[in-house]
Formats: sequence, structure tokens, C-alpha cells
Amino acid sequence: MPLTIPAGSIALVGMPGCGKSTVGRHLARLLGWRFIDSDHEIERQIGGSVRAYFEQHGEAAFRELEQQTLTTLCQHTQTVLATGGGAVLRQANRQALKSGCEVVYLRSKPEELFRRLRHDTQRPLLQVKDPLRRLRDLFRERDPLYRDAAHFVIETGRPSVPTLVNMILMQLELAGVIDPAQVPSTVGRVLPPQA
Repeated sequence: MPLTIPAGSIALVGMPGCGKSTVGRHLARLLGWRFIDSDHEIERQIGGSVRAYFEQHGEAAFRELEQQTLTTLCQHTQTVLATGGGAVLRQANRQALKSGCEVVYLRSKPEELFRRLRHDTQRPLLQVKDPLRRLRDLFRERDPLYRDAAHFVIETGRPSVPTLVNMILMQLELAGVIDPAQVPSTVGRVLPPQA
């Protein structure tokens, strides 16, 4: 019997580095669903990196391409979708996500993100003199937009990936979005780490 998710997919939104791709892969594996990272899908389409595209064509062109990609991806079923950190900037994206997916906001504080990302050279928006200040500015701007797009908000703090996956599944189960009988029992226990 299929899982009872009316929209057919789960989308993860949140700041750069909050764990969308890592958590999404684990969640998809547990559900037996497909995992798609929207940035990787864009890279597949353009045949290059998001960073290079960003630098060559600018943010506006990237956001247009991102909107087209998300509109298509939100129509998929039995998919866990990890979105780019800025995907919520356009209202059309927030609407597409909310109407096509069950949206989970992985909410991380800027200081926690900075601890994780301080050595990252691949994220275009963080290649600035003061990345912590940039993360604080991005958080202030985007937190209300993530909340607007989301059906569920999960505070990430410092739990392990399996714990975050459990938290997401518990929220979806409590809301009646998924049938707990159709998912390996995760409530009350932490999944073992994946090799």
C-alpha cells in the first residue's frame, strides 16, 4: 500500500548548509522514494556548476532557471526534493512547493550554519569578507519566506541526521500525512548511522 501523502512528495527548504541534501537522501532511502537535489538537477540541465552559472549569468538568470526546474520537480510523486537555499525568494516557487509537496523547513540558526560552512568555497552567496554577517542577513530575509512555504518547521540544532529524519517522520505521522504502518517504525528510536 502506498504512503498516504496527498501531494505525493516531500520538499525540504532552509538555509544553505542546514542539511537538506543529507537529510533528504536518508529520508528518501527510508521511504523507498527517489531523491532529487534541485541544484544538482539544474547542474545536469546546464552541464556545469551552479556557481559558474551564477558568476557568468548573474543571480536573476539563475533564479529564473531555478523556478522552471522547481515547477517541474514539484509535479513528481514519491520524491524527496532538496531545494536550493534561495528557492523561496520567488513567490511562485513558494506556491509551487506548497501546493505540490509537503514542505519541511529545516531551521538552523546563522551561528550554527557558520560553524558548518566556514570552510566551504562552493556556495556563491557566502564568498564574502564576513560570511557570518552574510548568513545573519540571509536568515533575517529568508526565515519568514521559509515559514511561508512550509507545512512543518523542524529546529535542526545539533542532532544527528538520523534524529532529524525521525523528527520529520514523527511530524508527518502526527499530522496524518503519512501512515505510520507504512514506514519502518522510527518513533522513539534513533536509526543506526548509514555506512
